[in-house]
Amino acid sequence: MGSFLNPNLQPEQFRKQEISLDELERQILSRNITALSQAITLIESARKEDREKAATFVSRILPHTGNSIRIGISGIPGVGKSTFIEAFGMFLIEKLGRKVAILAVDPSSQRTGGSILGDKTRMERLAQLDEAYIRPSPSAGSLGGVANKTRQSILLCEAAGFDTILVETVGVGQSETAVKSMTDAFLLLLLPGAGDELQGIKRGIMEMADIIAINKADGDNLRAAKTAAGEVKRALHLYPTQESGWHVPVETCSALSQIGIDTLWERLSSFENHMKIKGYFENNRSLQFRLWFEEELREGILRSTMERADFQKEYQNEKQLIAAQQKNPVEAVLALLKSL
Repeated sequence: MGSFLNPNLQPEQFRKQEISLDELERQILSRNITALSQAITLIESARKEDREKAATFVSRILPHTGNSIRIGISGIPGVGKSTFIEAFGMFLIEKLGRKVAILAVDPSSQRTGGSILGDKTRMERLAQLDEAYIRPSPSAGSLGGVANKTRQSILLCEAAGFDTILVETVGVGQSETAVKSMTDAFLLLLLPGAGDELQGIKRGIMEMADIIAINKADGDNLRAAKTAAGEVKRALHLYPTQESGWHVPVETCSALSQIGIDTLWERLSSFENHMKIKGYFENNRSLQFRLWFEEELREGILRSTMERADFQKEYQNEKQLIAAQQKNPVEAVLALLKSL
């Protein structure tokens, strides 16, 4: 298949290497990784002509998608997400023969829009495997800790034959609702000493988790990890049971020592089976499409409005009034809405 080792193509580079949509589709379905990267670059492009082309292309590959398990992985910075994902991905490939795509989102600079895009260097072993594909993408200011076009990237990876999609979020600190709305299972990683950590985790994050794992459960941390697991289990009793009837398991693991990784996969597989038997799996996939539609609609309305010359003139005028403190933001927004 060929692992993804080349740096991200920029839109300008994509256009230089542009191929027809027919050829791009053929190459992706034949599991050409370079073509997959080019297609993701296309859907991430902000150019109007590229957006229209991307919409057409996603429609064409849609019949070849859906045959994967989509797993969102989140946790506070320092919990070891990248190390865990590498260990987990290696296990899935080497022990189970699966093909794993990792869509890792890097924080973007609020000032420059730039991002580190360093996940491939943090997952060196995984990046060398033909059955793995790592695509770092800047979050570009999008909410929920995931890149704006992650939904389409998931579909493209599925069309290229990947049966396990891992979506790594920026980390707890933003709303993680977005990753929950585009994946089948949500795995929350915590650290030993969770008694203090739980104080800093929003209730909503815990409620979204389908499986919780205390990472770094090795050596001197082992006892603390077991204690943390007990505390999290007690905390979960305060939460309502999931509508599907699933009881969220709390496990301990060590990505560094490869301990507990197989157990987590068993829990994820049990969750997938439970959701399919109860009929929630397909309902969730349907909901993902509806949410995708609503997000695209909001983005499209905002983009088309901001591109209007008459609106831009009013917008810049209101910004100047706000900067001079001659108008408050609420008044300015109301004025702009009236101008529409």
